[in-house]
Amino acid sequence: MTDTVAAGAAPTDGAEQPRSVRVVLLALMIAMMLAMLDNMIIGTAMPTIVGELGGLEHLSWVVTAYTLATAASTPVWGKVGDMYGRKGSFIASIVIFLIGSALSGMAQDMGQLIAFRAVQGLGAGGLMVGVMAIIGDLIPPRERGKYQGMMAAVMALAMIGGPLVGGTITDNWGWRWAFYINLPLGVVALAAVGAVLHLPRKRSQAGIDYLGVALLTVGITAIVLVTTWGGTEYAWTSTRIMELIALGVASLVGFVFWQTRAAEPVVPLHIFRSLNFTLMSVIGFIVGFVMFGATLFLPLYQQSVQGASATNSGLLLLPMLGAMLVTSMVAGRVTTNTGRYKVFPVVGSALLVLGLYLLSTMDTGTSRLTSGVFMAVVGLGMGCLMQITMLVAQNSVELKDMGVASSTTTLFRTLGSSFGVAVMGALFNHRVQDVMAERAGALGSKVTEQSAQLDAASLAKLPEAAREAYQHAVSSGTHGAFLLGAAVAVLSLAAAVFVKEVPLKGAGPQREDAPAPAPETV
Repeated sequence: MTDTVAAGAAPTDGAEQPRSVRVVLLALMIAMMLAMLDNMIIGTAMPTIVGELGGLEHLSWVVTAYTLATAASTPVWGKVGDMYGRKGSFIASIVIFLIGSALSGMAQDMGQLIAFRAVQGLGAGGLMVGVMAIIGDLIPPRERGKYQGMMAAVMALAMIGGPLVGGTITDNWGWRWAFYINLPLGVVALAAVGAVLHLPRKRSQAGIDYLGVALLTVGITAIVLVTTWGGTEYAWTSTRIMELIALGVASLVGFVFWQTRAAEPVVPLHIFRSLNFTLMSVIGFIVGFVMFGATLFLPLYQQSVQGASATNSGLLLLPMLGAMLVTSMVAGRVTTNTGRYKVFPVVGSALLVLGLYLLSTMDTGTSRLTSGVFMAVVGLGMGCLMQITMLVAQNSVELKDMGVASSTTTLFRTLGSSFGVAVMGALFNHRVQDVMAERAGALGSKVTEQSAQLDAASLAKLPEAAREAYQHAVSSGTHGAFLLGAAVAVLSLAAAVFVKEVPLKGAGPQREDAPAPAPETV
């Protein structure tokens, strides 16, 4: 059969990809969009869902259950793909995600919705990992840079279009279609992957490391719960948070100890012997920390301080996401043409530090044009880092570890986002409440005693003095959050400086007398 695509079949040095590869890439981008778009669509539909199903007190679990299941299953999907074959595990993750979507759409109460969202999250954990690992199997690292723009475009489209699509679907078709919309897209991805993707079948003699899976799941769950509940459901110094921290630390220490003895470890620790892989994991964590913090607080600032409409919250991020898209495409092309990539983590981290510092200078008088320019600087930095981290991480391991390398890098970015939202959110909330108390006295404290983030309706009901105080408070809160982000991004710059420019594997011009690259380890 000629119209199929097999691992290692990617053409070299500028040759046009066969139609079947392009079909598979389209299917992979659809699957990637499913994973990224879901939470953003559901976020817009949540008020309507609560209005019909009730259970307002359990609202946060609709998102938390999905996030927990995604984070906990990510490394497992990567390892299963390495052991038993990438295609089968990827199809299984799509099927589980679609089952979870269909069940979520049929939920009759909040408890069912939370349980079905967890099923959805289990599948979502394999979607991103599967996309990255299959691309790693099909396309040599030297050629992979060409496709960074596609992945960045999907990410930008999900962030911008998610709230708009969610609102449109909910208003016209009902909230259940916010879940059902996944089904036709998922079926298209399944059909394309099933028809034209042919990867070597594998069958590992070793069984799955169930103890390692259990320890890692408990550790990740504890971390996500700490970052989700800390400062909101429970005080950071409460007994419950301390118990979760102790459980998480003990589980992860036990996991690391067990991985040195397991026959087929979930996360083989030898991948961290590569200096570049370790550095990419650190940079990925920081990118997640910064990116999700920025996408949380920028719309809040623009709605509360600059008077923007909440309906267009996705469009408010366009300067950052547009700059990220353009830079990612340029970085990918340059990497493919030259084989050089170290400049991008260094320049990207420097731009990230600068952009976050500029965002921290915004106050109640900052114009939308100025804030847009500042966001664009952050976007330029992210564009240099987002896909390069995965590319270098995959280039740092053997093909047999492609899945765990992809899943580990994705996991670090996911954990970074959890920490970013929690730490920056705690700093923001604390600062808002302090400034409100200073500027509006007892009224200010009363206004923000439940939450430091007010929606547009609540803000409109405030007296003018309290509303002005809140605008100053939000400006002060975002100043602290973005300044913290800039400080954290300095660590990314420090890590980027130590990246070794190991030649990318695969296609690209190479002298016949050039020596083979030596393995790069710590």
